[in-house]
Amino acid sequence: MKDFLTLTLAGRLPHSFHGNTPHFRWHWLDCGILQLTPHQSAERSLVLSAGIHGNETAPVEIVDHLLQHLFAGELALRCRLLVILGNPAALRANRRYLDSDMNRMFGQRWQTFPPGSDTARAAVLEQALTQFWRDAKEGERWHLDLHTAIRGSHHVRFGVLPARTTPWKAEFLDWLGSAGLEALVFHQTPAGTFTHYSCEQFNALSCTLELGKALPFGHNDLTLFARTQQALAAWIAGDYLKAANTVPVRYRVSQQITRRSEAFELYMSDDTLNFTAFPRGTLLAEDGETCYQVEHEQEFVLFPNPAVALGLRAGLMLVRES
Repeated sequence: MKDFLTLTLAGRLPHSFHGNTPHFRWHWLDCGILQLTPHQSAERSLVLSAGIHGNETAPVEIVDHLLQHLFAGELALRCRLLVILGNPAALRANRRYLDSDMNRMFGQRWQTFPPGSDTARAAVLEQALTQFWRDAKEGERWHLDLHTAIRGSHHVRFGVLPARTTPWKAEFLDWLGSAGLEALVFHQTPAGTFTHYSCEQFNALSCTLELGKALPFGHNDLTLFARTQQALAAWIAGDYLKAANTVPVRYRVSQQITRRSEAFELYMSDDTLNFTAFPRGTLLAEDGETCYQVEHEQEFVLFPNPAVALGLRAGLMLVRES
C-alpha cells in the first residue's frame, strides 16, 4: 500500500484491500482512509488526518512520507493508526472544497448543508472515526488534524484546540510544543470541526495543526515542518521527543466574527497576517446593524476571510493568556 496517495488522488481502488507487513496489518477502508494495526498489542490509538481542505497539500505530503517510512520498515508502528485524507475530490481539483466547507460539518452538522460530495464525505469520515474508536482498547486516544492556513501568519506553525469540558493533559500540550508549534489557540465554544467532533464524541485529545500557507502539490518547503514530522514519527514509534526550548504562546478565542448577510464588510486588508494585533475599540467588521470591535485592551485576528458562505465564521479574535 505504498501507493496510497497515488490511488487516492487517481480515484482508483487497490488490487487488495488488506495485507500484512512484517510489523503490522493494513486495511484500505475507503478511498483516502487506511488503517494500520501493529501485530503486537497496542493501547495507544492515533487518528492522523490531512486534506480536509483540498488545497492544503503540505500536510498530505507529510502524511505520505510517514506512510512510506512505515511500509519500508524504517519507522516502527507501536500504536493503532487511522490515516485519513479527508476530501479526495477537492484534493484532485486543488480546491478548498467543492460545495461547502467540510470542516464546519462534523457532529452531523452536514445534515444542515445542501447535499453534495462534501456532505457525503463528512458522513463517511464520522462513521470511520466511530468504528475506529469503538474497536480501541482503553488507552490514549489522539487525533491530529493537519492543515495549512489561507493567509500568512506571525506564527508559521500553530495549533487550534477544540472546546473541552475536562482539562487538557500536560503531556499532550508539551508534545505540541515539541512538534514545533509556536502558538496554541483554545476554543471556548463548540464547533463543527473534525477535531471538535473527535474530542466531544470520543474524548480524544485532539488538535488542528496549522502548518504554513496553502500551496499546490510540489510547491511546499517541508523543511519548515521537519520538527513536526519528526515528532509525529516519534509518537507513532512509541518514543517521545524532549519538550521544545520555547513554550508555545497561548491564546483563547474572545469572539467570533460571522458573515450573516451580503452587507457584511471586514475592515482588514487582504494581506493581514494571522495573529495581527488590534487595539481596544478598533472597528473590525460590520454586518448591517451589527458591529464587531475589539473589546479587550488588545486582540489578535485569526482566519480572517470575508468570502465565506453566509452564516459561517469570517474570523476569530483572540486574547493572549499569561
